[in-house]
Amino acid sequence: MPKYRDALPQLSPALFLADGGIETSLIFLDGLELPDFAAFTQLASEKGREALRRYFRGYAEIAKRYGTGLILESATWRASRDWAARRGYSRERLADANRESIAMLEEVRRQFESPDRPIVLSGCVGPRGDGYVPGRAMSAEEAAAYHAEQIETFAGTEADLITAITMTSAPEAEGVARAAQRSGMPVVLAFTVETDGNLPTGQPLAEAIAQVDAATHSYPSYYMINCAHPSHFAGVIAADSSSLRRVRGLRANASAKSHAELNESTELDIGNPAELASLYADFARALPGLNVMGGCCGTDHRHIEGIAATCAPLFRAPGRAKA
Repeated sequence: MPKYRDALPQLSPALFLADGGIETSLIFLDGLELPDFAAFTQLASEKGREALRRYFRGYAEIAKRYGTGLILESATWRASRDWAARRGYSRERLADANRESIAMLEEVRRQFESPDRPIVLSGCVGPRGDGYVPGRAMSAEEAAAYHAEQIETFAGTEADLITAITMTSAPEAEGVARAAQRSGMPVVLAFTVETDGNLPTGQPLAEAIAQVDAATHSYPSYYMINCAHPSHFAGVIAADSSSLRRVRGLRANASAKSHAELNESTELDIGNPAELASLYADFARALPGLNVMGGCCGTDHRHIEGIAATCAPLFRAPGRAKA
């Protein structure tokens, strides 16, 4: 039985860390080839599996040191039908990979979890198209039909929830939420934004969240912002933080480069880990409900360690739990 599917512990005021940029870590730090950023393909070899285990254990050790909860995302951002077909995967083999990805996270949880440090297992879903551009527009029902296959596979595992990472449009995010609801899975939606703080479609972030909530009767457990540097969305939060009260998590990029610039990069830009941690602390003060903190492209254990060291004291300060 899934451990937390009926009561997600990160909905409490406690700090929960998340992992960093899995694809950039595997490529630039482990020297692995990752066509299409398809990290799930590493499950097919012992070398790849060991790199993934090492990656996840590193974050579990950080959470243990700082006494925080932890959310682990499966290595399946690209493990949906269209992307897997490009890598030669049949539907049966793809389903096996999605299941194996959760089984690997179960191993980490058994090794590191304690009663005061819950570890939540998330089935990671990515966009049907590119993570930086909207691509072919889908209706919400088309998106639900496409993502249902992967989500239904996760529903048959120990995954506690679904997290849709790098959503570029409100209709696709809505479709993921509908598919998750039909499978009985809690869902978290993470939108990416451009340097102006808007979605790649041009829609303001707060408007996209409101649109999905209206269409799904607020089914998503919460929302996140990911795959953008804090400088890209700081103005949005400062201008109207009340409209973003549903944002509970951040998984920012290390680099302040635009998505177009990152696409052309041949070297890893880790930015400034200490500065990133300080910006996360600023967001925690601006958004009292914010308590899930991880990273995206270019971030690794150094960034998450810095975020933990900087932000954990804020969550122990008097009054934080009342926010």
